[in-house]
Amino acid sequence: MLQDWEKREEEKQMMLREKQAELLVTTGDSPSDEVVERAKLLAAELGVLYAPRHGISVAKLIAAHRVRQALVLVQGGVRLISPEQPPMVFHPSMGFIRAKRVLKGEADPMLTATRLAPGDAVLDCTAGLGTDSLLFSIGTGSSGQVTAVESSFPVYALIKDGMRYYRSGNAAVDRAFSDINVRFGHHLDYLRSLPNRSVDIIYFDPMFRDPLLDSSAIGPLRGLANPDALNEESIAHAKRVARKTIVLKEKRGSGEFARLGFRVEQRGTTKTVYGVIDIDSGI
Repeated sequence: MLQDWEKREEEKQMMLREKQAELLVTTGDSPSDEVVERAKLLAAELGVLYAPRHGISVAKLIAAHRVRQALVLVQGGVRLISPEQPPMVFHPSMGFIRAKRVLKGEADPMLTATRLAPGDAVLDCTAGLGTDSLLFSIGTGSSGQVTAVESSFPVYALIKDGMRYYRSGNAAVDRAFSDINVRFGHHLDYLRSLPNRSVDIIYFDPMFRDPLLDSSAIGPLRGLANPDALNEESIAHAKRVARKTIVLKEKRGSGEFARLGFRVEQRGTTKTVYGVIDIDSGI
């Protein structure tokens, strides 16, 4: 037992050192006291360094502290700076337009495929920038629960702060973001930890190996996101945990649906489609 405890503690310390080498938290050039306090609290929560600007460029802070990225907090927003690629700004992008449509009572193909209902518990296994989680949070409402799991630590840090403090100008969207429970880790590890039939809907949107089109938001994400394909163990645990549906988003014609046992719902002429495993009927 002692050896097991020591091993877990060693793994925790190793993970902490990896985080500290990956990221620091800072602010914009002329931050308010509120933003400074927010940055300090976030750095403590993440277990990484807070570095005040003091007129120093973000690039110089990254180099001086020998980290890979910097999370830059500003009033009502946040961005992730990496020397090798364009900044990644937390923004719902097309998700904002989709969210406003759902709020007006219009249907959304993803929510239709999942059979989402108010009060449902949803697990988004591949959070990315959180746009799908936003739609789930709006659809399930205040009586439901949305958990978003992200395996890239910098992306997790970005959306953790972004979902709390981003201001879209739409109170319902901002509230839906703030209701999402963001977790860091690999979705398989998280699925293994869950009891049987404990979540209504489980959703996967893995990074396409062959992108259809990289937007200004998705392009930087591709360099940080987990590129691995879904494996059969993830689906097996999802079948154990889900009460209602498991849904996979992929390109039209993808062989992933057949490989993993999903029934394809090919509505319209969109380039992306949804595969569904209905727990009630088994597929």
